[in-house]
Amino acid sequence: MGRLILVRHGESVGNRDRIFAVNPAELPLTERGYQQARAVAERIGALFNAELLVASPFVRARETARVIADTLRLPLEIEPDLYERDVGSLQGQSYDLLSQAPGYDLAAPWRWKPEGGESYEDVRNRVAPILDRLAKAHPQRDVVIVSHGGVMVTLWAYVTGDWRLARTPHNCGVVVIEHGPEGYLLPQPLDDAGEAADAGG
Repeated sequence: MGRLILVRHGESVGNRDRIFAVNPAELPLTERGYQQARAVAERIGALFNAELLVASPFVRARETARVIADTLRLPLEIEPDLYERDVGSLQGQSYDLLSQAPGYDLAAPWRWKPEGGESYEDVRNRVAPILDRLAKAHPQRDVVIVSHGGVMVTLWAYVTGDWRLARTPHNCGVVVIEHGPEGYLLPQPLDDAGEAADAGG
């Protein structure tokens, strides 16, 4: 079987300040984020036989991936569509205002779309084909995928078929998805994961 090793980027300035970025593609890591990236690189090296690293183009994910790739001497590929959810009109706002946004649906938050942004369902439709393609191309390999909380929530929901059980890992948290001829096995978080609402930054 192959393993897709999903990693959330290290702590960003937005995570630290709990603010959705105005320029999300350029949001940098904090020093703590770099420390987390170095630690998760060592952990991946100890637990897996990774042969390839794929990352979101956004700076915080790309820098996390660069640290992992440098540490483990892995080839790094950038996936243009693996970027974080576009929060539209919520850019520059506090995470805590999300549930108070107009039209936000507590019963099915994955369907809700901020003005000018994406729903989690939109993100799933964008990133699920990437997961499928990587699984098909690497049926027996360990592939590391560095992305974002929102992306990882949607991939969890895609693999399980259940939004209500989807979780987002903490910064540099790891979720492993094994796959084989019969499809995906259930995601296995290596650490405690938070609620989907914790995704952001």
